[in-house]
Amino acid sequence: MIGEVAQQLAGLMARVAGWRPAEFWAATPADVAAVLGGYRDEAGEGVDGAALAAMMERYPDD
Repeated sequence: MIGEVAQQLAGLMARVAGWRPAEFWAATPADVAAVLGGYRDEAGEGVDGAALAAMMERYPDD
């Protein structure tokens, strides 16, 4: 079963990077981070590793 968060991220990557599903599923987390690296919050900071880990724990894909 595909997690809801993974589906949302796949849709985001389709809109932002033009990725098709196969490209999304073949990508690594580093690939996704590289594409989204230009997106920053209002303070000019991106999501750090600890925040990403906390989000992944809170919203698991299983």
